[in-house]
Amino acid sequence: MFTLCPSCPLWLILLTALLIGCAAAPLRGTGDLGVVIERATGSVLIVDTTHTATLARVEGLGDLSHASVVYSRDARYAYVFGRDGGLTKVDLLTARITKRIIQAGNSIGGAISQDGRLIAVSNYEPGGVKVFDADTLEQVADIPTGVKVVGLADAPGQQFVFSLFESGEIWVADLSEPTRPQLTRFSDIGREPYDGLVLGHGRYYLAGLFGEDGLAQLDLWHPEAGVQRVLPDYGRGQERLPVFKMPHLQGWALAGDYLFVPAVGLHAVLVIERATWKEVARIPVHGQPVFVIGRPDARQVWVNFAHPRNDTVQVIDVDTLQVVRSLTPGKAVLHLEFTPRGEAVWVSVRDEDRIDIFDTRTFARIGSLPARKPSGIFFTHRAHEIGL
Repeated sequence: MFTLCPSCPLWLILLTALLIGCAAAPLRGTGDLGVVIERATGSVLIVDTTHTATLARVEGLGDLSHASVVYSRDARYAYVFGRDGGLTKVDLLTARITKRIIQAGNSIGGAISQDGRLIAVSNYEPGGVKVFDADTLEQVADIPTGVKVVGLADAPGQQFVFSLFESGEIWVADLSEPTRPQLTRFSDIGREPYDGLVLGHGRYYLAGLFGEDGLAQLDLWHPEAGVQRVLPDYGRGQERLPVFKMPHLQGWALAGDYLFVPAVGLHAVLVIERATWKEVARIPVHGQPVFVIGRPDARQVWVNFAHPRNDTVQVIDVDTLQVVRSLTPGKAVLHLEFTPRGEAVWVSVRDEDRIDIFDTRTFARIGSLPARKPSGIFFTHRAHEIGL
């Protein structure tokens, strides 16, 4: 215990009290933390999945429509990509913005490098990819493309992979020497790629095509083989069905031997065999699926839906390929995120200003937290996964 003499100056007493207060603050890790995007107010909530609690709100992050998040390797810092070109580094432990920059006029997402030292951002305006030091957010590389960049993902080998919407290309950028990116370009991959993801522990990069049916696949183990077209029946189809919201490719669920994929414009989830890339089943569901997300143990797949049927979540059993439960959390279910081991799933219910938490074994709602128009939910276990 500290003791101070009666003649000690006031400043010393106050400083000592402050230091004692700091020392008394409990230590904690970040493995059970996460961020919830509050898109309407440009703020994020820092949440605790162990105690189902909100720890803090951080404001001043700009336009967070279509925002996404990656985490530092130590899972202390969240890098938030805003639609206004903002890149914000948030300290989860102090609940403060460490640094914020505006790096472009309109951006669509980002990724963190394999070694955690680089942050890459994909831009609509002026196009291209900019790369920043993860510690300082100082720019280290600029990769102009002249067109919109979509589907930016990290890949093994200190690489970033992304697609070019207007020109129909996939580029692979090797950032082993950060200031001298080595680019490999693949042309004629298909019309208007609109999103992309990395599958198979970093082996495959897939780009969804908006201008035609099917996907463009690049095997990163064998890039010399070029880009292959797969799933020719995946897309809007010959009937050009109305699509109320394009599904996000990063919502694809990998479970055992199967991929579970939202059927664009249809009330169905497609089941794709991984070995052949052939459709082996089509599961009828409540509406047009948006996110199709696998529970970490791959036993279940949870699905949300596009407007106007977006008040519902359905659960598919991977063993039987049947819908086993329908839940109705409320208006505008926008996103789902499993806790690291999958015992619970957090669901953002935008128009109810609420986050609901469900037990994935019993399907019971076990918690609820207020949030301002919540959208994306991102937990820190993403720090250790490729492509997230």
